Amino acid sequence: MAEHERDEAGEQEEAVYLVKDEEGVERELVPVYTFDYGDNEYVVLVDRNDAEADGLILRIDQDGEELVLANIEDEEEWNTVVEIYNSILEDNAQA
Repeated sequence: MAEHERDEAGEQEEAVYLVKDEEGVERELVPVYTFDYGDNEYVVLVDRNDAEADGLILRIDQDGEELVLANIEDEEEWNTVVEIYNSILEDNAQA
């Protein structure tokens, strides 16, 4: 799902996740922020090619030894995660 490559200097390039939206259009998303809530970790992804598009928040789950991105299905969890992220944005804007 994610593309990780190293350039000639051996530096790791940014992770790119290919995600299909509701209309089936494939978008290239890059992670811009991660944070924890409870026992879970969350990632905020933005469209690599459209800086004006809304971001996407997904939960990072462990599937065996592999990390997978999962939609947040529970409304209470979603509301809390959005609240936390909005608070982080406000704190960063004031700094």
